[in-house]
Amino acid sequence: MGTLTDLWNSLDLSAMLSALMRLIAVFLCLTVHETCHGLAAYALGDPTAKREHRLSLSPLHHIDWVGLACMLLLGFGWAKPVPVDMRYFKKPKQGMALTALAGPVSNFVLAVLALFCAKPFFTLTGGAYRSELLFNFLITTAYLSVGLGLFNLIPISPLDGSKVLFAFLPDRAYETLMRYEKYGMVVLLVLVWLGVGDSVLSTAIDGVFAFLVNWILS
Repeated sequence: MGTLTDLWNSLDLSAMLSALMRLIAVFLCLTVHETCHGLAAYALGDPTAKREHRLSLSPLHHIDWVGLACMLLLGFGWAKPVPVDMRYFKKPKQGMALTALAGPVSNFVLAVLALFCAKPFFTLTGGAYRSELLFNFLITTAYLSVGLGLFNLIPISPLDGSKVLFAFLPDRAYETLMRYEKYGMVVLLVLVWLGVGDSVLSTAIDGVFAFLVNWILS
């Protein structure tokens, strides 16, 4: 009994709870991101995501278990990509670009909403809620959402930014790049592993987040 009590007392429950809230925030950011891809595609005429039950805010519909394991172990992961059939789009390249752009845009909207939800706690208490769980969860969600949005705007396949950039290419070049899109994941993983562009991305995330905080919470 004494051993169990000592073990319980040695646990840092605050740290464990913070880690859990961070994990929930990650799930929220990824789920909103992927769901909005599907909603954009559906609005443009593609029913594939709806047929595959991907127009859902349940994280279970979007989790890639390998991506989740990498996220927990390596700090970098991914969700299950939303299936899109661009043949349903009246203008395939433009439709694909808008569908791709919907993910990052949804993350920026989520960040703004999270900060607006945090504002009453911050304003009414003069910042005293900075140590409270709900306030920290909202701030963490906003920061992670900004990070996910900016990361996906990088124009490297298969990230969303590449599909936006590809839309400006001639049809033949577009088809070739889309055909070899799956190999871009290998390049992306290598770049992340090497830390290429980490400082630039971190600076961009911090800058956008600081701008939103100053705009909304100040």
